[in-house]
Amino acid sequence: MKNKMKNFKLNTIKAIGIMLLLLAANVTRAQQDPMFTQYNFNTQTINPAYAGTWESMGFLVLGRYQWVGMSGGPTTYTFSMQSPTRNQNVAWGLNVVNDNIGREKHLSLMGDYSYRLRVSDQSFLRLGLKAGITNYSNPLNEYKQYPEDQVDTYDNIDARYIPNFGVGAFLYSDRYYLGLSVPKILQTTFNNKYSNYSSYAEMRHFFLIGGYVFNLSHDLKFKPTFLTKVAAGAPVELDLTANFLIMDKIWFGAMYRTGDSYGFLTQWIFDKKLRIGYAVDFTTTKLRGYTNGTHELMVSYEIGVRRKWSTPRMF
Repeated sequence: MKNKMKNFKLNTIKAIGIMLLLLAANVTRAQQDPMFTQYNFNTQTINPAYAGTWESMGFLVLGRYQWVGMSGGPTTYTFSMQSPTRNQNVAWGLNVVNDNIGREKHLSLMGDYSYRLRVSDQSFLRLGLKAGITNYSNPLNEYKQYPEDQVDTYDNIDARYIPNFGVGAFLYSDRYYLGLSVPKILQTTFNNKYSNYSSYAEMRHFFLIGGYVFNLSHDLKFKPTFLTKVAAGAPVELDLTANFLIMDKIWFGAMYRTGDSYGFLTQWIFDKKLRIGYAVDFTTTKLRGYTNGTHELMVSYEIGVRRKWSTPRMF
């Protein structure tokens, strides 16, 4: 029986790996999904297998305000929740993401399902499935045309109930984690019937995320992390972050995003359940003289914590 279960787990892991490799052969032509400086604690938006890792019911709200000071700068709001079930190996989650760039708007509602496999006494592998719908709108007629005497006609794009699904894998213990995911597999392209204008409503991105926690002393921990985002037609984006946890109460750290920005982040932990986080990053591109930075505010809360591992959780 044990051998059968072991073979089942290995075959499942291989199947997920093959699926992700096959999907990699058909990546998209541009980068579109929103980025987050506090990605360590907002992982569920990009990886459905993260649901259940808290081992408690929990809620997270995050607001990101990019390029503050510039009119029409991107703003992103996320709401996530996750909960275990009576079957300790099964968990579910919910994500709502409202992403606005100028007049272009994406509103998605996605549900998550994850199943836990034991890898060792201290390590687990979760396999996840994400599915839901997205509302995409882009009022092309409201854009100012250049030159101003140009009289091209454009249809407003207002697409409702675009279905999509994604997959993910998340390997973790109380000290490390490694995740691979494709949160949106299907792609949708809109073509304007009056011109050669086209717009992607959904794009396919690949995410690889990981981190490890080192005990520097009884009251000080160090957690280096990374996130890699890949989409064909765009440079590979790598986020590197160095985080320190003081007395299990306060996180603080610094981050660098290749070809884009650097920044700082902090998080306060209250009563081991409530967390309030703030991050700011500054662009290294030619926009640096025109913005007041990008700001993120995050709040999360856990109910009925059941995990036996280190408290607070490390990711």
